[in-house]
Amino acid sequence: MVTEAIKLAFADRERYYGDPRCVNVPIDSLLSDTYAKSRRAMIRSDRAWPEMPPCGEIVGFDGRRAPTPTADAAAAGAHDTSYIGVIDKHGNVFSATPSDPSFDTPVIPGTGLCPSSRGSQSWADPAHPSSVAPGKRPRLTPSPALAILPDGSPMPIGTPGGDVQAQAILQVFLNMTVFEMNPQQAVEAPRFASASFPDSFEPHRYSPGALYVESRVPTSVRDGLAARGHRINEWPDFVWRAGAVCVLRADRNRGVISAGADPRRPCYAVGW
Repeated sequence: MVTEAIKLAFADRERYYGDPRCVNVPIDSLLSDTYAKSRRAMIRSDRAWPEMPPCGEIVGFDGRRAPTPTADAAAAGAHDTSYIGVIDKHGNVFSATPSDPSFDTPVIPGTGLCPSSRGSQSWADPAHPSSVAPGKRPRLTPSPALAILPDGSPMPIGTPGGDVQAQAILQVFLNMTVFEMNPQQAVEAPRFASASFPDSFEPHRYSPGALYVESRVPTSVRDGLAARGHRINEWPDFVWRAGAVCVLRADRNRGVISAGADPRRPCYAVGW
């Protein structure tokens, strides 16, 4: 169910997301309860979409042609992205994903600085909402999050990982808020990621139906996913490609801050 919801959201991203200074992004419609209900109706419990689903219909916007599958697997993203989340004793909260990597761009001699390589997340297709244009910002994958829970407790959460970021963050968030795991249990739980949409990085690889699943997920579950139409690709346990989520939660009732650090990459939870 989570995978199919992710695919629906990424289909909308592919159709509607771009620099709002340059393109019309129907954000109010995309976030409305009515629209969410219409998208939820497209999820079936017995069958997976074999490719990226169609985008949602919004008045004043037409559809786009379906993307062309590519032979190569989706990109994994660079190694340079970091995440940091902080809650201080005064209750100030900070959540950031610094990422302008040296992985695919030169370092300026004598400075240690890199020119931004983030233009590689734009599209050469002029019909795409995130097409490259003068002064137009690319649609970026870094997505630090900051949730405010019903009791007012803050929860900064984030990870490196390209298009896996939003997927890994969602799974850890659900692990904590739905399945009542503590932060460390939530980040260590087995993880999965869809590649059934065009990758954000040039050349925007697209692998219809591909679903990567860590091997700790029982074989019976993976077989059940395959029977529904997912193309299962097995990941090793605690693979770095599944993201490296760090999360904090401030329990306002108990006055306690707890944190989880993902063992999939070098991550640390520190209190002082």
